[in-house]
Amino acid sequence: MLSNRVCDGALQVGRKCPGVFQQVAAVLQSILQSWDIFDRMTVRMADVAAHAGVSEATVSRVLNAKPGVATETRQAVLEAMDRLGYERPPRLRSRSAGLVGLIVPELENPIFPAFAQVIETILAQHSYTPVLCTQTPGGVPEDEYVEMLLERSVAGIVFVSGLHADTQANHDRYRSLRERGLPIVLINGYVPGLDAPFISHDDVQSVELAVSHLASLGHERIGLAVGPERFVPAQRLIEGFRRSMRVQFGVDDPPVAASFYTVEGGGASATQLLDAGCTGIVCGSDLMALGAIRAVRGRGLRVPQEVSVVGHDDSPLIAFTDPPLTTVRQAVLAMGKAAVQSLIAEISGTRVPRTEFLFAPELVVRGSTAVAAGVRSVAG
Repeated sequence: MLSNRVCDGALQVGRKCPGVFQQVAAVLQSILQSWDIFDRMTVRMADVAAHAGVSEATVSRVLNAKPGVATETRQAVLEAMDRLGYERPPRLRSRSAGLVGLIVPELENPIFPAFAQVIETILAQHSYTPVLCTQTPGGVPEDEYVEMLLERSVAGIVFVSGLHADTQANHDRYRSLRERGLPIVLINGYVPGLDAPFISHDDVQSVELAVSHLASLGHERIGLAVGPERFVPAQRLIEGFRRSMRVQFGVDDPPVAASFYTVEGGGASATQLLDAGCTGIVCGSDLMALGAIRAVRGRGLRVPQEVSVVGHDDSPLIAFTDPPLTTVRQAVLAMGKAAVQSLIAEISGTRVPRTEFLFAPELVVRGSTAVAAGVRSVAG
């Protein structure tokens, strides 16, 4: 309404005084642009405030770099802007403290993108710029990524399930990095004597949780589907599985089927375990569990009515499978935070204890496990 009246007034001035029309038009355009910017900024502030759960006044203080806003609140506003796709004002763009390499084995297994997202986010919060390096079969190997990162003078590198987890790999590559003074942190794998902090999921406890859960449901013939045995996590899963089966049932040599941490690998391992008469299958990854479920159904059996399946990781979206997957959750957020905090401490010259920090798993019971069929019939 107001802009229409201004336009009508300008047209009247233009008819009476053509010589000043261009000057009036220029002033009018400037005014309208200011109103448009103000309207859009108002909408943006309202959106950001609603998303961050704060007032528009608080958003304004953050945008104008005013004091009196808690660090957590300021971060919530900035994250809301990022999620809504709004560009941060130049005054709020922090200068990068340096580059940090992040090497993950692949992105097909959803647990690795989960780690990457957590670690990249926390690094960015500390003003470091993450450089994500993803390995694929036949693609760039870990050593070449490391060389590339060194050429870019990274401040440190985080390795997730890398060659440090492979007991048959040459670990001198990590020792040479430490000899040149480069801070590194290694996730889910362990090399005794290596001068670096390790962040690991407690695989032994995780498989013990899975076996105890199946045992409580009446399952006695329980098998383990796991990845290649040369990897540290697989070795620990096997160790924990055998120990748990010995405690629960007095079994010294329970069925173990090693394959790959993929859907196809899970199907192949499950086929062997079904042939061995297993009614409960513990898997080394959620992808393996999905393959196991497919193999069970391929036999004309039902999950969980006839065969129960437990996954491992609690990967994103795994709760929405059919049936929703019972699994053992990795503490991805806590592990990612610990990895970044350890690396930043090392970069700043603070020595982190040279040990392996183990993070406790959590059993998440959903719809892929149920009381064993024989127990159900007896109870009936």
